Amino acid sequence: MSQANLAVMDTQGLGQVAVLLGGHSAERDVSLRSGTAVLGALQGLGVQAVGFDPAERPVTELAQFDRVFIALHGRGGEDGTIQGVLEYLRVPYTGSGILASALGMDKARTKQLWQGQGLPTARFHLVTAQDDYAAVARVVGETFILKPVHEGSSIGMSKVNGPADWQAAIESARQYDSAVMAESWITGLEYTIVILEGEALPVIRLEPPAELAFYDFDAKYQRNDTQYHIPCGLDEAEQSKIQALALRAFEAVGAETWGRIDAMRDQAGNWWLLEINTAPGMTDHSLVPMAAKAIGLDFPALCLRILQTARCQHTA
Repeated sequence: MSQANLAVMDTQGLGQVAVLLGGHSAERDVSLRSGTAVLGALQGLGVQAVGFDPAERPVTELAQFDRVFIALHGRGGEDGTIQGVLEYLRVPYTGSGILASALGMDKARTKQLWQGQGLPTARFHLVTAQDDYAAVARVVGETFILKPVHEGSSIGMSKVNGPADWQAAIESARQYDSAVMAESWITGLEYTIVILEGEALPVIRLEPPAELAFYDFDAKYQRNDTQYHIPCGLDEAEQSKIQALALRAFEAVGAETWGRIDAMRDQAGNWWLLEINTAPGMTDHSLVPMAAKAIGLDFPALCLRILQTARCQHTA
C-alpha cells in the first residue's frame, strides 16, 4: 500500500456512518452502484458504516449517525436538499454545502456565475415554451446540445443537428425537467478535472466510441469501450492551465472538499467549461477513482479520505 494510502487509514473516531444511496432521482440506479461501492470500501477498512436509502427510510433517522457520506446523485441528493436536512440535524456530511450544491445542480445558474467571473463557458439559452429550433439556433448556433437544467449523468441530453432533431430532443429533455437549456456545440476533445481538498488531480481525457454523438449515459455507465486517457495527452503547461481554470470554476460556485469539473478544448485550443459535479459517481466506471488512482490513492483510501472531511457548515 502506498504512502498516500497509509496516510489516511486512521478510522478511529469516525463513529456510526451512514452512506446515503439510492434516493428518488432519475439517477437512482447509478447512486445505488456508487453507494454500494463506497459502503463496501469503508466496511472493509473497519468503519462502522451502513447503507441508508432515503427513498425507504425517513431522513429524520439520520440524526442517530455521527457522520454521513453522500453518494446520492441528482435531485434530492446533490441539489442542497439533503444537505439542508443534515445541517438542520447537525450531522456532519461529505461534499459541498447547501448553496454550492444547489448552484452546481442548476446548469444555467452555474454558467451565469462563471460568466460573471469571466470564466469561459459556451453560449447557452434557456428554452421557453414559445421557442422553436430557429429561435434557439439564432442564439447558440445551428448545432447544439439540448439538456435538462437540473439533471446529471447526461440524462435527457440530445445533440440537435437541425430542425428534424428538435421535437424528439425537446420531448426527451422535458421528460425529466420543465427547465431546459440549449448549449452551443463545441467540436473538440472532452476532459474532466477532479478536485480533492483544494488540489486538481491529473486530467482525464474522455474518448467515447466513435459512433456516439457525445459522452452520453451509455458511454458513462453501460459500455466498456469508452476510453479514459491518463496521462491525458496535454503538455505540462496546458494541463496546468486547465487545472487552474477548474479550481477557479470550483471555487466560484463555492464548492468544497471534492467534486469534478468537465471541460472541452476546441480545435483552436480554447478551453470551455461545461459543468460542475458536486457529488460525482463512485462506480467502477467513474472518473474520481481513476484520477485518485493516478496519484497512488486506491478506492478504499479515497473513500476514507472523503469521509474524514465530513462537516456541517452552520453549527452554533
